[in-house]
Amino acid sequence: MDILKSIEHEQLKNKIPELKIGNTVRVHVRIKEGNKERIQVFEGIIIKKQGGGVNATFTVRRIASGVGVEKTFLVHSPRIEKIEVIRVGKARRAKLYYLRDRVGKAAKTKEKVGARIENKEIVIKEEVVPGEAEVVETVETVDALVEEVKTEKTEE
Repeated sequence: MDILKSIEHEQLKNKIPELKIGNTVRVHVRIKEGNKERIQVFEGIIIKKQGGGVNATFTVRRIASGVGVEKTFLVHSPRIEKIEVIRVGKARRAKLYYLRDRVGKAAKTKEKVGARIENKEIVIKEEVVPGEAEVVETVETVDALVEEVKTEKTEE
């Protein structure tokens, strides 16, 4: 693995939620104001996903005091505390740009009938427990020692 890929792999989160277009989500974002840090919640509909790896992003749209607001978030950003799925939406397109022209209730997606809100998480990289790696190494060394002893006995 080259240097860039190894650095990118370190920056990836271990688990990310399964994000689908049309779902209503609540994104908890850490905001730094001066020397204070707080969590701000942004709730809206996912209108697009793009990119992959470290650069994967998703855009959330909501209507705040009659004005449409869209924010784009990096999936693997350390600023994102967590992402909750509130509603499972029904979307037949990859990008829901047509919601920008809609007003009121028409600016929402239909809810999937009978859909459960599941907190499915996609595992990006698995954590290796240090204790397990040591056990594997000791087993290999024991096998090597047994082979050495067998070769010594056959030589005698």
